[in-house]
Order: sequence, then structure tokens, then C-alpha cells
Amino acid sequence: MAIRNQMATRSLDGDMTVDEFKEWLRRFDVNHDGRINREELRCAMRTIRTRFSGYKSKRGIDYADANGDGCIDDSEVDGLIDYAQKSLGLRIVAY
Repeated sequence: MAIRNQMATRSLDGDMTVDEFKEWLRRFDVNHDGRINREELRCAMRTIRTRFSGYKSKRGIDYADANGDGCIDDSEVDGLIDYAQKSLGLRIVAY
């Protein structure tokens, strides 16, 4: 698994499943509304030591936020997964 917990760093040699990615992301939903906002995503990115996490979190929200509400919900997570693979170098697999 590429990310083990909130304090883990990115592993370049392992894969993470979609379910593992979603579970990891849920840990950062501090207001428990079922959505990830820009600040929550920024905190998540910092745990994998992503440089410029504020900028990249804004880009991630903009990339995946299909309805334009400024948050990522369950229906938009696939877009965030696509962004994480393309822009952050995470390897997320279906199994």
C-alpha cells in the first residue's frame, strides 16, 4: 500500500487500491460532512510530503469538482484519483 496512515509518506514502489485511497482520504474529512474541501485535501497532501500542497490542493479540487461546489464528494472521487495519479505520482489500482 502506498499510504499507510495520516503520517505516512508517499511510497514510490507500491500500489494503493481505490478503496484504500478512499479510506485514507476519509481520515481528513474533519467536519464529517462526507466531502473533502480544499483545506482537508491540503492536509492530506502534506502527509505525503507533496510540495506546494496549497496550490496542488486547489488544482485537485478544480480538476475533480464536477458540480462546482468547492468540495469532492463520493461521486467525484474518481476525478481526484485521476488527478492524484497524473499530478502527484500516486499509483492507485482497481483491485
